[in-house]
Amino acid sequence: MDARKFVIKETAIVALGQALCVGIMLGIFALLGKFDTSVWLGGIAGGVLAVANFFFMAIAASIASEKAVNQDVKGGQLTMRLSYMLRLAVIFIILFALVKSGACHVITSVLPLAFTRPVLFVAEFFRKSGETKA
Repeated sequence: MDARKFVIKETAIVALGQALCVGIMLGIFALLGKFDTSVWLGGIAGGVLAVANFFFMAIAASIASEKAVNQDVKGGQLTMRLSYMLRLAVIFIILFALVKSGACHVITSVLPLAFTRPVLFVAEFFRKSGETKA
């Protein structure tokens, strides 16, 4: 499978899983009677940041793998390291600004970042047995 198609497909899976998990999280807040605009905005912002983080990580991994195939292993490692640091810095700055402004709830902004790994884990159960992971 083409790397670009794979990145888009996996990002779509993560986006769907994030939407489901954020919806459940917002439902729990509503059941607890703590639902307000900041909870809703925090969930949306956190989910979008988590999907964007996964997308840019997948792009960086694709670039790094192309470098490794072309015998530039150090370049691939540097690409992944820089991508990781840049993504973390951008996420921190955006979340800090959103929470500090009072527009977003802290927990609902940060928690969606933890949903990506379980979403990918569950998605593996639904992957067809002959389907490649690329």
